[in-house]
Amino acid sequence: MNRILLAGALALFAAPALAQAGPQTGGAPIGQPQLDLEQKTMLRCSAAFAITAGEQARGVQSALAFPPLAQRGKEFFVQSSARLMDELKLNREQVLALYKAEVEHLQADGGASGNRQKTMAAIMQPCLLLLDASGI
Repeated sequence: MNRILLAGALALFAAPALAQAGPQTGGAPIGQPQLDLEQKTMLRCSAAFAITAGEQARGVQSALAFPPLAQRGKEFFVQSSARLMDELKLNREQVLALYKAEVEHLQADGGASGNRQKTMAAIMQPCLLLLDASGI
């Protein structure tokens, strides 16, 4: 089930978003790039938006408590992806790998359904503030 959620979350945003992010930069090899706090936050929020938007599309009640994220979340993802590619000199595949790892981490953190909802709610609160502050 987690693999399906992961695939759905990434598919929702990644393919069109990274296609819009610009040409591949060739970037540095990815071991695990050092992200600063702002980059980690962009990555985490983009992943949370993708998960939540996917759940909203499937009608998951807990996700429907948040504002619709299909458009604004995708735009945040696009801008964050482009910025990560630029700042860290990564290519699309490397950025996608970062998102995949973050989505897996967020899904694993929640564990049971009730805990997962609490984890996502705790993450979404500051991420929604960041989304509003971004003007997207």
